[in-house]
Amino acid sequence: MSAKNYAFANQVFRWFDKHGRKNLPWQHEITPYRVWLSEIMLQQTQVETVIPYFNRFLTQFPHVDDLAAAPLDEVLHLWTGLGYYARARNLHKCAQEVVSTYNGDFPNTVEGLAALPGIGRSTAGAICSIAFGKRAPILDGNVKRVLARYHAVEGWPGNKPVENQLWEYAEHHLPEQRNADYSQAMMDLGATLCTRTKPRCSDCPLKQNCRAQAQGNWQDYPGKKPRKALPEKQIQLLLIENPDGEILLEKRPAQGIWGGLWSLPELDSSLDAQEHTQHHFGDLESHTSLPPFRHTFSHYHLDIHAQRLRLKSTLLKIMEPSEQLWYNPQNPEKLGLAAPVKKLLDSLTKTGSTP
Repeated sequence: MSAKNYAFANQVFRWFDKHGRKNLPWQHEITPYRVWLSEIMLQQTQVETVIPYFNRFLTQFPHVDDLAAAPLDEVLHLWTGLGYYARARNLHKCAQEVVSTYNGDFPNTVEGLAALPGIGRSTAGAICSIAFGKRAPILDGNVKRVLARYHAVEGWPGNKPVENQLWEYAEHHLPEQRNADYSQAMMDLGATLCTRTKPRCSDCPLKQNCRAQAQGNWQDYPGKKPRKALPEKQIQLLLIENPDGEILLEKRPAQGIWGGLWSLPELDSSLDAQEHTQHHFGDLESHTSLPPFRHTFSHYHLDIHAQRLRLKSTLLKIMEPSEQLWYNPQNPEKLGLAAPVKKLLDSLTKTGSTP
């Protein structure tokens, strides 16, 4: 390792030894399973949000075999509220592949890990370095920010040439030892000092040679994603309630928004909810239009118009197994629910009657 490489890593280590985070749940009793689970959950999600989910998952699924054997609905139920549900579906697939292909032992190479569902190059590097102590680079959002500012790398990291340059720097600065500490230190540095806004540059161990600090323009790095207005879409959800207070839910297709989750029946916004419901389910006791609300995805806004329709009788008898079920909000089943649907159902239990 060159003197420059060594200086960079040594500065990071000195800071980490004194200020780094060392009491996060996944930093104790380190196993590949625990590291993998935490890294998947931490993708695009804050540490404080992840901690209770991580602890609940470990209580329910202590080992990868337990997760692999669990029904997908149970996994999605525990994941509800964490967002980006493709992560949960891939988590389940990955656990099953680790059990079926590797007899429950995670591969110990970046290449082997990256071939598994839901594991990209950076996540594979984090697992390799933290769980197996191997020399492997990482490039999550925090590390991208540190390296982009330190080297004044221009451009948005979502562009391949910019990302490739950052990977080169990530490789360049790798130390020869303390691989697990280095990966954790770089993530901590970006999460606690080199933050997106209001970075604490005066406390940074890398400030002496940071080009953005010297230029006084940290806010220019990394480059921003080109802005474009998010499109708006409309959706009409039917909150169909039987005389027993149960709500009709339908399972979404595996692909598309809320894939594999349970949701309310959806009706084209141009169609009449009352007419549709009476035609398919029988006479109504009452019909209420609920206040519309917006749910924003990364690539569009979804304006949700919900209709609450109370049936006079339960004409729909659901046979098992089925992609439909009657859901009791007062005694809920363990199901993975789309976030807006959970919001609507939670409002039923809070008010007792009206969302």
